[in-house]
Formats: sequence, structure tokens, C-alpha cells
Amino acid sequence: MTITEVSKKYGISTHALRYYERIGLIPKAKRNENGIRYYTEEDCRWIEFILCMRKAGVEIETLLEYVNLLHRGDETIEQRRQLLIKQRDKLILRMEEIKKALEKLNYKIKDYESKIVPVEKDLMKLNFNRSLMD
Repeated sequence: MTITEVSKKYGISTHALRYYERIGLIPKAKRNENGIRYYTEEDCRWIEFILCMRKAGVEIETLLEYVNLLHRGDETIEQRRQLLIKQRDKLILRMEEIKKALEKLNYKIKDYESKIVPVEKDLMKLNFNRSLMD
């Protein structure tokens, strides 16, 4: 796949793909005879992994650390596992914060519906009755 095709498939800019490649988050794309990047299925799996982790809030620096550990081989399995556990725990905390914010929004919406909507209905009745008098 070309960089444009990958960009469209994953909803990521070509600039971001080049950046991820330049800093070592994804493997350097192979190039065809015209120098145009093309991405293999394996490259795409890396892109999917990086995008998934970014959506989960994992910082670039942490991803770079993970990739560097991965390149060092099996001796870093436990370090990588611990890094992923730490990221999972951060994500769980964020999810709890989002859940609390959602509960507050739901409360405000319910409060709005129980207090504001009746006032608006009364106002509409008043305006409707006035128009009948005219």
C-alpha cells in the first residue's frame, strides 16, 4: 500500500506516518523503483498497534520505550509487560474519570429536563393563549 492509501485506511495524515517512521515507532517503509513508500501487511500491523495505543492515551515517549525494548529481544519481556500494565492502569483511571464526568452530565441533563422543560411548556401555553386573544 502507498502512504496515501495507508493514510486513508487508518485516518492518519501522511505527515504523521512519516514522523512515526522517522522516530522509529514504525519500521521504515520500503520504497519502489520510483522512491515511493509502500507499506507491507506487517508495517500496517505496526501502524494499527501504534494508533490503538495512541487512542488509549499512551504517549509517544512510552511507545518509543516499548519499541526499543522490543528490539532488544526476549530479555525485556517482563519490562514490556510492566510497561503495558502501567498504561492499562492509567487508562482505567481515565475511564473512571470519564465515567464520573458522564454521570454529572446525565444528572445535569435530567435536572434540566425536570426544571427547565416545565417552565418552557408554561411559557408556550402563555404565548399560545395570548395569540388566541388577539
